[in-house]
Amino acid sequence: MAVADRLELVVVRHGLTAWNRERRYQGQRDIPLLLPEARPGLDRLREALAGEDFGAVHASDLMRCRQTLAHVLVGRRDAVTPRFDARLRELDFGEYEGKCYEELQALPAYRAWIDSVGEQAPPGGESTRALRTRLGEWLGDLLADVEAQALERVLIVTHGGVIRELRRHFEETDFWEGSVGQAEGRRFTFVQREGEWQCSCSSAVPAPARATR
Repeated sequence: MAVADRLELVVVRHGLTAWNRERRYQGQRDIPLLLPEARPGLDRLREALAGEDFGAVHASDLMRCRQTLAHVLVGRRDAVTPRFDARLRELDFGEYEGKCYEELQALPAYRAWIDSVGEQAPPGGESTRALRTRLGEWLGDLLADVEAQALERVLIVTHGGVIRELRRHFEETDFWEGSVGQAEGRRFTFVQREGEWQCSCSSAVPAPARATR
């Protein structure tokens, strides 16, 4: 079997929810999309990915990601069976879930969490180190499938914190600075050198509109 030496991971965030609009921490709460308000972003994402073939599709098992993926896959003849994986869930924000910055900003524990770049877990929640561990396990399994099946392009529908962590790892951005909008994400391109996968570049998904003169 031929082994692919180039791989694209198209990693996108779920569409808009009511808690996104209210700027509340969602974490692992199973919040649905805010419809019909989420639809324009979902339509733009589906259009951007319409001409691409995916050898595999992975997604968080939470409802907002399932709904986003279902919208993206509408009308596709090449759609493969998605794999829903709890390891792709958002960071668990513990006691901060359902709350917004204005409600938390005066709390010393909240400020300590922000200042630690998430390395210190929020009360009852998950640290970014724990997030890295579960994502590392998932990525290892994915790359094993890539090599076994000679996959060249994989779609992943997940959450903002997961994309922040992937950008921190592959783009060397600060965790808090690696945010993307709802129904947006990143395309990570990998090449295999001496038996190891290395990220050679990344770009925005959907691609930014070209400026007109």
